[in-house]
Amino acid sequence: MSHYFETADGPQTTREVEATIFGHHLTFAAGRGVFSGSRLDPGTAVLLREVDPPEEGHVLDLGCGFGPIAVGLAVARPRVSVEAVDVNEHALELTRLNAQRHGVADRVRVGTSAQGPFDEIWSNPPIRIGKEALHALLLTWLPRMKRDGIAWLVVSKNLGGDSLARWLTDQGWPTTKVASAKGFRILKTTWDGE
Repeated sequence: MSHYFETADGPQTTREVEATIFGHHLTFAAGRGVFSGSRLDPGTAVLLREVDPPEEGHVLDLGCGFGPIAVGLAVARPRVSVEAVDVNEHALELTRLNAQRHGVADRVRVGTSAQGPFDEIWSNPPIRIGKEALHALLLTWLPRMKRDGIAWLVVSKNLGGDSLARWLTDQGWPTTKVASAKGFRILKTTWDGE
């Protein structure tokens, strides 16, 4: 769990992670101390395979890790700008590096905070931080969507994907399961229309 909050000390072991995202073969620098630092996380892979990227707009990658969502969206869609946020400084460094590597650094802003409003939010949220912290995180960022915005979340069925969908709906964020693959739920969250 420490990779969510701590920056690993000392020289970082960097690995190359290859993935095909939205039809583009990409190679990412990744490393220890970062969520899924040695491969494309299976949940993130399901999200990127099951949801089509927007044609244009301003997108938030919440909990960006080494940047596969942010960079993948920017590479696939030249009219999309992405703000990639994470609490882990090493993750932010890697996302910056990967955005530069793929020529999209001008459209991928990386930091611990971001400016909305967002057309879409994409996230493999940090479920293991605990229910209370996860709920606070989502209730902080979801209101930063535009009123017609969409949040795409991927959550393991075994880690509460179905119960999270119910909880979000009860909080005024209508959430539906739009896909299920390899034990993961893809959740679509919208405003309640008020």
